[in-house]
Amino acid sequence: MSTIDHKRLDQIVLGARKASDERDKGYRERALKIYPWICGRCAREFTQTNLRELTVHHRDHNHDNNPNDGSNWELLCLYCHDNEHQKQIEADRGYTDSNTKMGGTATHSPFANLKAMIKPGK
Repeated sequence: MSTIDHKRLDQIVLGARKASDERDKGYRERALKIYPWICGRCAREFTQTNLRELTVHHRDHNHDNNPNDGSNWELLCLYCHDNEHQKQIEADRGYTDSNTKMGGTATHSPFANLKAMIKPGK
């Protein structure tokens, strides 16, 4: 069995979390200075009291791509941000919506035999 140095592992994880938090804080603060506090999708306006509900979305989904001009960011409310990422997940899986594959068409026709089911004189 190999011996795991839990103390060292904890230090590595803590360091990675701190670095991530600092990176996030940096681009979030910059984005909030550049853009108005309005969701880019639903146009909900934010104030200091609910600003925590406004997120920074990376247009190319790369959290390390943070140009100084903010061209890879847009401010989205929590709900629109979740929706944007869900759309990306579905697109990656080849779905255009939650029920059909890209390029697919419906094969079931619920009224195909309707005429045969209608009995004359009733």
